[in-house]
Order: sequence, then structure tokens, then C-alpha cells
Amino acid sequence: MTHSRLLYERLAEDLQEFIVAGNLRPGERLPSVRRLSQERRLSVSTVLQALRQLEERGLIEARPQSGYFVRQTSAPRAQPDARVTPDSPVLVDVSQRVMRVLQTSRKTGVAPLAFALPAPELLPLAALQRLYGGVVRRHPRLLESGPFIQLDNAALVRQLVLRAMAWEKPPAANEFVITNSCTEALALCVRAVTRPGDTVAVESPAYYLMLQLLETAGLKALEIPTDPRTGLSIEALDLATRDGKVAACLLVPNASNPLGNIMPDEHKRRFAKLSAERGLAVIEDDIFGDLHFGNERPRPIKAFDKTDNVMLCSSFSKCLSPALGMGFVATGRYRQQVALQKAITSGATSAVTQQVLAEYLESGAYDRHMRTLRRDYERQVNAMRTAVAKYFPAATRMTEPQGGLVLWVELPAELDAGALYDQAIAAGLAYVPGELFSASGMYRNCLRLNCGNPHTPAIDDAVRRLGALMARHLRAP
Repeated sequence: MTHSRLLYERLAEDLQEFIVAGNLRPGERLPSVRRLSQERRLSVSTVLQALRQLEERGLIEARPQSGYFVRQTSAPRAQPDARVTPDSPVLVDVSQRVMRVLQTSRKTGVAPLAFALPAPELLPLAALQRLYGGVVRRHPRLLESGPFIQLDNAALVRQLVLRAMAWEKPPAANEFVITNSCTEALALCVRAVTRPGDTVAVESPAYYLMLQLLETAGLKALEIPTDPRTGLSIEALDLATRDGKVAACLLVPNASNPLGNIMPDEHKRRFAKLSAERGLAVIEDDIFGDLHFGNERPRPIKAFDKTDNVMLCSSFSKCLSPALGMGFVATGRYRQQVALQKAITSGATSAVTQQVLAEYLESGAYDRHMRTLRRDYERQVNAMRTAVAKYFPAATRMTEPQGGLVLWVELPAELDAGALYDQAIAAGLAYVPGELFSASGMYRNCLRLNCGNPHTPAIDDAVRRLGALMARHLRAP
């Protein structure tokens, strides 16, 4: 009896992974019971048990005289409701709650489901260590650079320009400012084009760090509805900016954090045109652009910017090492303002690390590494989606990321991810509550999971236990 149970569970898990990975699309027919029985060498009753389990999970449905089909909601997409998105800007107040989550999720023994960070074993750390040693030996005078001298490594800037040569309008070398991180790049741009009290348009849900940047700068956030597949609504942005009261727009159009969507090129083109016509400064975070799951690297909005209105920010922390402390911004027409903010904030970025990164990019090692890393992240995201579909309550919905290393999960409406957070941490489970991705406190029944680690049995068990916690609260009177 136990053997039979394991067989049908194994078949159910295999079929579920196949469906969640997108190999069978909503509305498509599963192989017949007879075919599954013959090809898997299982009894008809065992196959039917597996199919009934998938029905209970909401993945498939039986159609009389026709067989089993993937349900239209089999890989349910979290869909922010545009009708409830605030239509007026609000002051941001998320920093203390964000810091509490980040601090508690660092505790020993807590499963790493919160931080959007890659596992060290996925990164080329040994190669970077060797390169650091070689750079210091070959360029000993780099250690003499003073911290207040703004010095952007010409070889690094050249590599960044070369990577953009295929764009319709690639940035010029003199646009680039090398920063200590993508976070610093974003902060410099925000300060360069806004004043306290200004309104900045953001995606909804928006990366919580962006909301923190607005909060510390004394700015208001105007949340713009965002589609889990196509990104920020151009129509909604059009309506929101007609009165000229929005100073800037801050967004992640490629593999958005937390939704994982990639804005189509046509939307990017329309966005660039609209923002230029409105005089709306654009601050674009492209840190996940290289982590796409498609065949071609998606272009940023900056690639369609004909008026130098877009500031493109990124770093290599999600690809090479979070410890590099290296980012950049292609400033467009805001070079003078951004460079001034950089000079008075932190001075020059590490000359040694700039040279290391320049040589790593020039060698071709980065592109070789990224081919493997993208496959790793895609596999890990799909494994997390499979685990969530298996262990979380039946009404749970989730995104279908097109890149990146995070998964956005929408729980049944009666669950509050923020209210359950302390219990999860006490059980050694971490995540980021959805309300931290909204200036107005929306998405209380949502959460974000990190997929940056290989989906080991320990990670799978953590997702199982988190799902069980959710289920207990659903059953509670």
C-alpha cells in the first residue's frame, strides 16, 4: 500500500512539474490514462489517483468523454487589482518594517527564502579572487587612488559601452558614472532630479528598496498598476502624469522585482516617448536584465531613449558577487547632477575592483558564466513554483517570472502574510511580506520568495512547512 502511494505521488509530482514549467499550457490535454499507465508501467488505478491529486491542487480538470486538461488557472498568475491602486501620491513609511524583516531573516537556522541573493556556489568567486591578485600585482599604483577623486576606469566604461552597441541609441562613454552598487546609483539619480515633497511614480508592487529611497529623500510615491507579464501600465502612467506634478518615474522593466515580468519592446518604446513628451525623468533599474530566461537579452528602456531622458542603473551583484561593491549609471543628460551627488556622497569607487571587472568582462568569462547562471536561476524558479503549487493552499496564485531570482505569491485573501511573519520566523522560515512592496500597504495577502539557491531537499522542506503554516491559519476558526 505504501509502495502504491509513493508511485502515484511520484507521478503527480512529475506531471505537476511538467505543467508548472509551461510544457503543457492551460487548455491542453494530458496524455490519456491508458497511455500514462502503459508508458509509466503503472496500474490504471494508480494513474487515476495521481490525476485526482492534481485535480485537488487545481492544476487539471476532467472533461466528460474527453480526458484530463490543464486548467486555465493551473499556473495562476498573481494579478494586482488596478481598481484598488491608489490614485494619489502618499508619503512612504516602510523602512523600519523592511529592516526588521532583513535582520530577522539573517538569523542562524532560518531558511534563506527572503533575501534576493544568489547562492555562493553559483558564482565565479575563485576566478574573481585570482583576478584580484593579478590586478594588484600588475597595477600596484591603483591602491594609491584617493577616495575623493572621481575616477571612472576607462577600460570598464568601454566594456559597458560595447555591451550596448546593438541598441537603437547606445549611451556615450561620457554618460557613465561608476558607483558602489546599483542601490547607490539609484539613490544618486533620485537625489539628482527631485526635491523633498516631490512625487515619483513607481510600479505597484514596487521593489521595497526603491520605496526606502523615496522615504529617506522625503518624496511621495504614486503607485502605477503593473501587469505581471507586461509591466507598468503605460495608459495609467499617461493619465497620472498629465497634470505635470510627477517629477520622475522609478521602475524595473526587465525581470521586475518582485513580479519577474519583462516589459515588451513596444511598451518600452511607448514609455520612452511618453516620458520624453512629459519631461518626466526616468530612473531605470536593469540589475536583472542579464538574468532573462529567453533566447535574447531584453533591451532596457534606455535603448529606446532618443532624448537622453533615461538614467540606466545596474550592477553585477546578482551575477558575480554581492560583495563586489560595484555598480554604474548611464546618466543621459543628467551627468552633471549625478556626478555631483556621487562626489559629495562617497567619492570614487574602488579602482582595483573597477579594473578587475573590466578585465573579467573583456576576457569573455562573464558571458560564458551567464549562460550557465541563467539556466540555474530558471531551473530554481521553476522548482520553487512547483513546490508552492504542491504545498501552499489550493487558492494560491503566483507569477510566471521571465527572468530574475524571485517569485511573487498571492495567498488566499483571508491570509495576512505580514501578520504571520513572526510565527514563520519562529519556525525558521523567512520571506518578504507583500505589504512592504507598496507605499499604501496593499498586497497583505502576498509574499516574495527568494529562488537564488539550488532547490535542495532542505529548501523544499522549508516551503512545505511554510505552506503548512498557511494551511493551519486557513483552518483556524
